[in-house]
Amino acid sequence: MPKKAKEMSALDIKRATHSGDVSRNVWLAVGGVSGLLLQITPTGAKSWLLRTMVGDRRRGIGLGPYPEVTLAAARESAREVKAQIAAGLDPVEERKAARAALVTAQRRGLTFADAVEKYLDAKLDEFKNEKHRTQWRSTLETYAVPELGKMLVHDITVQDVLRVLEPIWHSKTETASRLRGRIESVLSWATVAGHRTGDNPARWAGNLKELLPAPAKLKGKANQPALQIDEAPQWLAQLRVREGMSNRALEFAALTATRSQEVRGALWEEIDLESALWVIPAARMKMDREHRIPLSADALALLKALPRLPGNPLVFPAARGGEMSDMALSAAMRRLHAAKLAEDDVGYVDRVSKRAAVPHGLRSTFRDWVAERTHFPGDMAEVALAHKVGNAVEAAYRRGDMVEKRRAMMDAWTDFLTRREGGKIVRFPHAEGSA
Repeated sequence: MPKKAKEMSALDIKRATHSGDVSRNVWLAVGGVSGLLLQITPTGAKSWLLRTMVGDRRRGIGLGPYPEVTLAAARESAREVKAQIAAGLDPVEERKAARAALVTAQRRGLTFADAVEKYLDAKLDEFKNEKHRTQWRSTLETYAVPELGKMLVHDITVQDVLRVLEPIWHSKTETASRLRGRIESVLSWATVAGHRTGDNPARWAGNLKELLPAPAKLKGKANQPALQIDEAPQWLAQLRVREGMSNRALEFAALTATRSQEVRGALWEEIDLESALWVIPAARMKMDREHRIPLSADALALLKALPRLPGNPLVFPAARGGEMSDMALSAAMRRLHAAKLAEDDVGYVDRVSKRAAVPHGLRSTFRDWVAERTHFPGDMAEVALAHKVGNAVEAAYRRGDMVEKRRAMMDAWTDFLTRREGGKIVRFPHAEGSA
């Protein structure tokens, strides 16, 4: 029967010293657990070693340095290791596997901030519209990165995503909804790239849908204040007597029922004066689809009267030659409102909200005019506004003949704005293929 070692005390361990032979280490049996040794190097450094049989092999298993690992902790670790061996495990191999797993996890570890950058580097080129690229980066960096940026993507949970979304879910619903989708895309990329596993915590269906109110149920974004239909002709007449590029851009936006950004970024190469057609490429459109706009005689006359700056491709350049700001059109609209306000104490206001009309509201005025004063098909108006409609409907209205039928609608709209049609209902026979 092997001799049982006398149990050393904590004070004995502290006082233990090397024998002085610099050619070898010293091992002292500390007792309490068979095979537990205190190893002392020639330099005086101390550590714990458990010598025991693992299967048919004798192993020396390190249990950590002294004094970081106390005598009591060393004895407890030694007992745990022996229990593992008794259960048929090899502690040395277990440690190797755990170390390898840790190294792998560290190599795969990726913070959310880094994941955002890698995702954007890989995917932003797919967004042809520069505004969309800017918005993607801006929303993630403004709302998500401050909260999630330093977290490893494999540690992010539903609760972490909620911390980002909840503060703005009710006050900035549209932004929050888009942000959720962008976080989901980044985490989806991280999963495919091997940096995380499991369900996507930013997924809506069957996930965040159960924790947040549906965006559609919340108070939606207020409609942009629109010019009232019956006041539109007077408004255009007052606009036309005003000089300046911003006024001409606003007039062109009204005649074409287009968005401010589409007008401000309009290029001469997009406009075919001979065919009276303005073709906006998909890269400049909100819906990422090419938009064809038939130009009325008045819209053509406006374009032909504009000065062209040598070397400048913009149709409506700012004073310094760059793209005009959105505020330029808004300011032009406000000046018209102020002038009318001085005359009648009302100004140009939205019929419902009584707020001063804004440039984007001109599109609503056009849509209301189509619905209330004409028999043009509703889908035709939606296509004219570049709104999303059924694929078959859009395909029909993109054909050459339908473009000409839309030209009739834009001509009628111009006639209404310029008082040529006297406010009468515009009759439009339903053609084959129209809705």
